[in-house]
Amino acid sequence: MGNVINLNRFRKRAEREASAKQADVNRAKFGRTKAERSAEETRADKAKAHLDQHQIDREEQP
Repeated sequence: MGNVINLNRFRKRAEREASAKQADVNRAKFGRTKAERSAEETRADKAKAHLDQHQIDREEQP
């Protein structure tokens, strides 16, 4: 008689490997470091402040 093997072990291992591969793809596609996120936020805040400084306020005259 041959050795008894558990096919669930192999199925689960294949699922984990596929999941890990998909996670690597997602990290490369969507992932940004904390420094990149904070730099982008700082850049956006600075651009908004610059735009607000150049806004002309017009008050309605009676």
